[in-house]
Amino acid sequence: MRYAVPIVDGKVAMHFGHCSHFALFDVDETRNVIIRKEIVASPGHQPGLLPAWLAEEGISVVIASGMGSRAQSLFRENRIEVVINALEDDPEKAVWDYIKGTLAVGEDICDH
Repeated sequence: MRYAVPIVDGKVAMHFGHCSHFALFDVDETRNVIIRKEIVASPGHQPGLLPAWLAEEGISVVIASGMGSRAQSLFRENRIEVVINALEDDPEKAVWDYIKGTLAVGEDICDH
């Protein structure tokens, strides 16, 4: 599985569309190990760009804090699972918590 977490200054971005980078994780879920981790610059924030770009990158799951409903719909159209309202600041820990089923989520902080 391949996961993407939007980040700013190394932490999970509060708003998906305003991230500067993405932490990408290739995870072998049968062995519970991260095979590869990379930080890549965001290609920018234009309507519809990020869901299509992440689909091309082979992403299966996006873990984010705030994300608007339109972006969520675009991810679903690209067959990418979306986990929103994550409370964890550390991108790697957010992925591990999600895999273990212990990722804490809060109220929806995005108003669009």
